[in-house]
Amino acid sequence: MNKCEYDALKIENQLCFPLYAASREVVKSYKPFLDKIDLTYTQYIVMMVMWEKKSLNVKELGECLYLDSGTLTPLLKKLEAKGLVARVRSETDERNLIVSITDIGEALKDKAVSIPKEMARCSNLSVEEAQQLYSILYKILGK
Repeated sequence: MNKCEYDALKIENQLCFPLYAASREVVKSYKPFLDKIDLTYTQYIVMMVMWEKKSLNVKELGECLYLDSGTLTPLLKKLEAKGLVARVRSETDERNLIVSITDIGEALKDKAVSIPKEMARCSNLSVEEAQQLYSILYKILGK
C-alpha cells in the first residue's frame, strides 16, 4: 500500500466524523433548554413526534426517528413515568403497542415551543445555509 491509500483512513478525510461531531455539538447545545422542561434530547424528539401525531404504534414511532424498539422501550417507559405519554396494547393486535400523548404531554408543548428559535440563534449558519444542510442531510437519509 502506498501512503496515498492510507490517507483515506485519516479522520479529516471521513464524512462520518464531522457529521458525528456536529451532531454531538448540536445535541449538547439543546441541553440547557431541555433541562428547563426536564427532557433529554431523545425524549424531546419523541415528544416532537407525539405533538404532531398524537398517537401511533412503536414501530411507526421508530421509523419516524430512525430508532429501534430496544432504544425506544426504555425511553417510552421514562416518558410514561413522567406522565407525558401512555402505552397500551392494540385491541386488534396485542403485538402492537400504541403510544399516545397525554394531556400533560400536550401541555409541555407550550413550554417547548421556543426551543427551535433558541437553537437557531446558537447556529453559525445563515437561514440559507441551514436550509441547504437540512436538504443534504435528508438526502443522506434517503428522503
